[in-house]
Amino acid sequence: MKKGKFRSFKLKRVQPEQLTDKLLLANLYLTQGLTLLVGMIWIWLQGRNPFALLELPANLHFVWWGLGLAGAMLLADLFISRIVPESSMDDGGINEMIFKNRPIWHIIIITLIVGICEEILFRGAIQHAFGPYWTSIIFAAIHFRYLRHWIPTGWVFVSSYALGYIYIESGTLWAPILCHFMIDLISGLIISLRREK
Repeated sequence: MKKGKFRSFKLKRVQPEQLTDKLLLANLYLTQGLTLLVGMIWIWLQGRNPFALLELPANLHFVWWGLGLAGAMLLADLFISRIVPESSMDDGGINEMIFKNRPIWHIIIITLIVGICEEILFRGAIQHAFGPYWTSIIFAAIHFRYLRHWIPTGWVFVSSYALGYIYIESGTLWAPILCHFMIDLISGLIISLRREK
C-alpha cells in the first residue's frame, strides 16, 4: 500500500441503513471474534485457564439458572414493551437488520456465538476483575445503540447484573451463556417470524 493511500484512509460513522447485509455480518463476526480474543487473553493474564471456565459441570443445575432467568427476563421485556412507547426502545434498527431475513439455523449460530463470546469477556474476565456492578455499567455502555434512550440502557444494565448473579450462584459460566443465548435466540426468532406474516 502506498504511503499516500494510507493517509487517505479514514474511519467514519456509518448509519444502519447504509450497511449491506454482508458488511453487517462481517462486522458482527469480527466484533465477536475480537470479544472472544480479548476475553481469553484477559482471563489468561489473570492467571486462570480460559478453557477451564468452559468445562461443563457434572451437576446440570446451571440449566435451571439459565432457563429460569431467560424466562423471567423475556416476560419482563414483554411487559416493558407493552407499557413503553416503541420509540423509547429503538436500537436504530440493528436487531431488525440482523435477524429479519435470516434463516433459523443462522439465527441459532449468531446467537450462540454472541452468547459465548460476550459471556467469556464480561462474566469470565471483566466480572472477575471488577465485580458485577462495574461489569454491568461497561456492558450497558458497549451496547451504545441503546444509549439514546434510558429505558433500554437501564434494561441492559439490569440484564447484565442478573447474568452476573447467576454466574456467581451457579458457579459456572454456562448459566449466563445459556441465558444470553436463549434471550437472543427467542428475540431473533420473533423478529424473523414477524416479517413472514
